[in-house]
Amino acid sequence: MNRVLVTGADGSIGRAAVSGLQAAGYDVAGLSLRYDHASTANRALVGDARSATDVSAALDGVDAVLHLAAIPHPSLGTPEEVFENNVAATFNVLAQAGQQEVRRAVIASSINAFGVPMNVNDVEPAYYPLDEEVEADIADAYSLSKSVDEQSARMAWRRWGTDVIALRFPLVKAREELLRFAAMAERDPSIMAREGWAYLDLRDGVRAIIAALESPVPGAHVVGLAADDILIDRQTDELLRKYAPDVPLRQAVEGRGSLVDTSRARELLGFAPEHSIHDQAVSAMTR
Repeated sequence: MNRVLVTGADGSIGRAAVSGLQAAGYDVAGLSLRYDHASTANRALVGDARSATDVSAALDGVDAVLHLAAIPHPSLGTPEEVFENNVAATFNVLAQAGQQEVRRAVIASSINAFGVPMNVNDVEPAYYPLDEEVEADIADAYSLSKSVDEQSARMAWRRWGTDVIALRFPLVKAREELLRFAAMAERDPSIMAREGWAYLDLRDGVRAIIAALESPVPGAHVVGLAADDILIDRQTDELLRKYAPDVPLRQAVEGRGSLVDTSRARELLGFAPEHSIHDQAVSAMTR
């Protein structure tokens, strides 16, 4: 496997994934509705992930597909637009890949697939650390679209035998952007409490993508991701006592320990995060 199609190739994760895959020796075709940034893809294609014609042409000659194209937040369209775009794009990409006998796909799911972080109601997670089986409570179109995408992955495996990894990304940004988000969350920690103040350095996001593409594990799997610590520079148990005192804690968390269970990523993909915003922040201040 050395030829990969990346949809959403002009997004922030898409651009990093294209570069990371090329650095790892892959030939990369990129597909995007438009390109607002210069693309390094070996083939930079303009097209719609919802179009059978566009995706079928883009898949020509590839061995695997990384599907990132989506409306990434419920505020970026009407509920109908967000849900219809995301679900149609994911299903179309998986269907075209299956029909062309592309046997490996990685799709971008989200920590929001269980619905609680963006829920308009006064709800909390069933427990911490969050895992892939946590009870869902969905009240927005984006979270619903990601939950359906995970079902589409299972269908693609059953129908076409395509092995699919759905990566549940938390907040994924480059270090500088993570620092800005951390500053906002410090001012009001409650805004990220329902997602456990989870984040992932963009470099680790790309590493997780490559690990998923290269994993020999068959079937369709949902895999949660996060850094090994939380975004805010506080003790995790302190934050839980103040902002989630009624949420059961299934296992002890020390220091700034993460509230996302990433054991499946370690077991299925052999992936563990390497970067911490806190290590980077310390090194930046000492330079």
